[in-house]
Amino acid sequence: MTPTEIVRGFWDAMRENDFTAAADRWLAPDYLGLWPQTGEVMRGPDAFARVNNAFPGQGDWRFEEISLLADGARVVTDMRITNAPLEIAVRCLSFHEIDGRHILRQTEFWPDSYPVPDWRRGLLEVDPAISKW
Repeated sequence: MTPTEIVRGFWDAMRENDFTAAADRWLAPDYLGLWPQTGEVMRGPDAFARVNNAFPGQGDWRFEEISLLADGARVVTDMRITNAPLEIAVRCLSFHEIDGRHILRQTEFWPDSYPVPDWRRGLLEVDPAISKW
């Protein structure tokens, strides 16, 4: 499989909301997951599954690919992740490093939305439908 197919396979598995199966199938035994904004580190597929299974709203998570860019063994995804019952809509920018058959490392950024700063108000068009969070 190509790195792109591996990453898309991972996200397809996440869409099933079975995070243990997704981790077991697509993450390398020595997987390292990094969340730089909080400094959190996931070591191994079990840690990935544990934190994802702890999120509220189990079974209702949706994962929509906004874009995917690949360069050799590195793949970047921009995903919209939602949970309708919890009224959650977030974006996740993930940098995946592939070791041949698995995701060896993921560095993920979870940006927060924010209002237009006062100094920019009125300078640009604001269209939530086009720039859907």
